[in-house]
Amino acid sequence: MAHNTHEIPSTEERFEFTSETKRKLLIASLIGVAMVAIGAFLLSKGWSIGVWESHSAEHAAGGHEAAGEHGATLFSRIIANIWMNSVYFLGISVVGAFFMSYNYVAKSGWYVAIKRVAEAFPSFIIVPGAILLILLAIPSTRHVVMHWTHEGIMDPTSEHYDKIIAGKSWYLNLPFFFVRLIAYIAVWYLGWKAMRKYSLLEDQIEGTENYYKSRNVSKLFLLFFAVTSSTSAWDLSLSIDTHWFSTMFGWYHLASWHVAGLAAMMLAILYLKDQGYLKAVNASHLQDLGKLIFGFSVFWTYVWFSQYLLIFYANLPEETIYFRERFTGFSGRYWWPFHISLVLNFFFPLLILMARNSKRSSTFLKLACWAILIGHWFDFYQMHMPGIAKDQGGIGIIEWGTTLTFASLFIYFVANELSKANLYPKNHPFLEESLHHDI
Repeated sequence: MAHNTHEIPSTEERFEFTSETKRKLLIASLIGVAMVAIGAFLLSKGWSIGVWESHSAEHAAGGHEAAGEHGATLFSRIIANIWMNSVYFLGISVVGAFFMSYNYVAKSGWYVAIKRVAEAFPSFIIVPGAILLILLAIPSTRHVVMHWTHEGIMDPTSEHYDKIIAGKSWYLNLPFFFVRLIAYIAVWYLGWKAMRKYSLLEDQIEGTENYYKSRNVSKLFLLFFAVTSSTSAWDLSLSIDTHWFSTMFGWYHLASWHVAGLAAMMLAILYLKDQGYLKAVNASHLQDLGKLIFGFSVFWTYVWFSQYLLIFYANLPEETIYFRERFTGFSGRYWWPFHISLVLNFFFPLLILMARNSKRSSTFLKLACWAILIGHWFDFYQMHMPGIAKDQGGIGIIEWGTTLTFASLFIYFVANELSKANLYPKNHPFLEESLHHDI
């Protein structure tokens, strides 16, 4: 009697990161830098190309005094873009290690065929991490991003003394802030390096020894990340609006990072499949990852709405100021980014990914994931820009150029890491289960 067997493609696949692709990505990153320079020059001359920039242009055209004032605010806008993109891409990068670790701890089998894609993402952690440390180390850029770092803020004898901020001095002080930021970057990066090391050793040595070592590292990583995913949100984003606070912000920030990272993973997998790689990855793998993206899009919306509803209902001035600045403050320039974020991050994924078949379709998955990546860029934009760039925020050549540079470098690092190993962890104990994954 004949049996209908499902033929599994070879698990020996190597991604080729060609010199031409490397060159294109490096050129794209340089084009991004050039766009920032051109955008800054045009704004300094009173010209604007983009949206929500008219106020900046008026400042630039308003004489010597206004030009001097505009020079400072234009600098603030550039720094805000660098800080915001660093935080955004840092999150997408570390989510690769987060994804691996919770699947290791759960003893998941389905994800093993796509594991090497997630495994490549954290290679970029070191770049935005270094940029954030540099921006924090330089007084002129530090003062632009973090109001609480100005001289006299914590000193009761100073005219700049702020009682509310001074009350947080036990936590908001530079030595402790530097220690925390270095700890985030170092432990996240080293935790990933350990998981990556044992994963590659697994390819060379049969057995489960390296699998269990990876699992033990994952447990420690999850314990550390459970705390630092929230504290890093407070440090990198919440402390920009120093007077404001939200007990839900850590979850909200992590949800945004997580779903953006999952969407980036999905796009990387679909790109590799379009190029003829990952032949063993089937519609069931895509559906399961699509379910995570769908589920955490809804979770992000739940946390977003819960935070908004509690603040709206309580109607306390120290809380509502955050949303008032984004609705009607600064000439209303942040109203559109705020609401675009909600539409792209909730309504698009909900409508596109609700059906089972859409989570198995590369076209629908690409549409949803691009919407999520763009939407969460807007989410981080509205988190950071009002507090840093204030009335000089806009979306134009400066924003496009900064994002292009970060995205190009991120793709370069991920592609380079992908090329270093087989695309499948061939001795992973659950690989066979993953190759036969069918739902």
